[in-house]
Amino acid sequence: MEFQSTPATILCCMCGTTIQANPSNMCVNCLRAQVDITDGLPKNLTVQFCKGCDRYLNPPTQWISCDLESKELLSLCLKRVKGLNKVRLIDAGFIWTEPHSRRIKVKLTIQKEVFHSTILQQTFQIEYVVAAQQCEACQRKDAKDTWQAVVQARQRVDHKRTFFYLEQVILKHNAHQNTLNIKEKPDGIDFFFSHRNHAAKMVSFLQAVAPLRSSQSEKLISADQKNNTANVKSTYMVEIVPICRDDIVCLPAKTAQSFGNIIPLLLCVKVSSMIYLMDPFTLQTAELQGPVFWQNPFRAIASSKQMIPFMVLDVTLLGPQNGRYSLADVQIARSSDFGKNDNVLYSRTHLGNILHPGDTVLGYDLGNSNYNDDDVSAMKGRTVPEVVLVRKTYPERRKKNRVRHWRLNNMNMESDDGMKQAEINKALIDYNKFLEELEEDPTLRANVNIFKADGADDIYKRHKQEDEEEMLDDDFPDIGLDELKITDEGSDDDDDEMEGEDMEEEQ
Repeated sequence: MEFQSTPATILCCMCGTTIQANPSNMCVNCLRAQVDITDGLPKNLTVQFCKGCDRYLNPPTQWISCDLESKELLSLCLKRVKGLNKVRLIDAGFIWTEPHSRRIKVKLTIQKEVFHSTILQQTFQIEYVVAAQQCEACQRKDAKDTWQAVVQARQRVDHKRTFFYLEQVILKHNAHQNTLNIKEKPDGIDFFFSHRNHAAKMVSFLQAVAPLRSSQSEKLISADQKNNTANVKSTYMVEIVPICRDDIVCLPAKTAQSFGNIIPLLLCVKVSSMIYLMDPFTLQTAELQGPVFWQNPFRAIASSKQMIPFMVLDVTLLGPQNGRYSLADVQIARSSDFGKNDNVLYSRTHLGNILHPGDTVLGYDLGNSNYNDDDVSAMKGRTVPEVVLVRKTYPERRKKNRVRHWRLNNMNMESDDGMKQAEINKALIDYNKFLEELEEDPTLRANVNIFKADGADDIYKRHKQEDEEEMLDDDFPDIGLDELKITDEGSDDDDDEMEGEDMEEEQ
């Protein structure tokens, strides 16, 4: 015969309900009514939130970024609950609230031993009020005068297209997130930071984008000899090489010899962390690093503002190629000579696979130009070409000032009070030219975030219809709708990923 043991039952001392025997002699309901294990735990708390940077305060001084109903925010809320270490936390989670209500509700499940070998479990909720409080970084940013480091980026050229391109690259990689203020200067941009390491990070970012040299200086503001502390402001001077894309340069003799006695007169086809030069008559290339340039610096003998349009009459491919460039003999005429004379010019170019009869190409008329003897001293004893062609252009597209179906974002920069109206107008012209180059050069816009303008679809369709009616060039590298971004929330790449990228610099 098998014997089965049954647990002893007793009556609850409070309500008389039959229950299993336990040290408290009470049922669960009576036990919860008599003992509150949440006693001593706060039910209403406050968390501080900075509206300027969307961060929460993690006492005493740390500010962290947290999304709503994220693990980070839940951990921050639980740290605010005093006495939580005296109970056993079983579960915690958020209760949904309206995002604009400035309230956060957290549901907690805890256990605690109330009598010997008697453990009670209870669920309750805590409501947090989100209070606005400005963090120290945002306070300094609003003050605009409490900076500790400044990066002064400069380039000694007669245009600002370099900095328009740098602005877009900085926006793409969100490299300006730690700036207190950004001020526009006639020949560059000043970036102000609250910490010196943020300024050093900006210098490293710029070095990955363009060849430059930098120097650092410090200024003592105040010092406390008793505590051995000092208030020092640091200045980083960043000078970008004065060589830009589409410039004609004449290398110094020693520099040309280091590249295998390449012809000194070269065309700058690209600028990134290095300067990429090409002989448009032989397709021979040279890559000039920033430190090598500053050892024996030189300047451009002709810039893009001196280019004039030529009409292509005939193209004869010669065969040699170098990447997307192909060598060819071309027959051209100055666009300004049409209807005046029959002057025809013959030249060799690297744009053989791009140009066709009837196209318009921009180039330098070196035969009718004057240069400083020191700039072209390396060309003594050599024949200077009469014409150097640079890139194809589309003048028919520029006859009408059409509304663009795309737009660019801009940094919130403070204008320099000392800038004259003529300088402002000149900057607007440079910016419009930069936009035109973005339209005509797909490689240039590869590192730029371009967004849809209002009514972009309708504008794009209307432009296509006009082009078909006017029978304009079919090979125009227009910005398609598939290249446009709809929103500008966040950045595509992290700063660390950007450090090693080789990006083309529009200068």
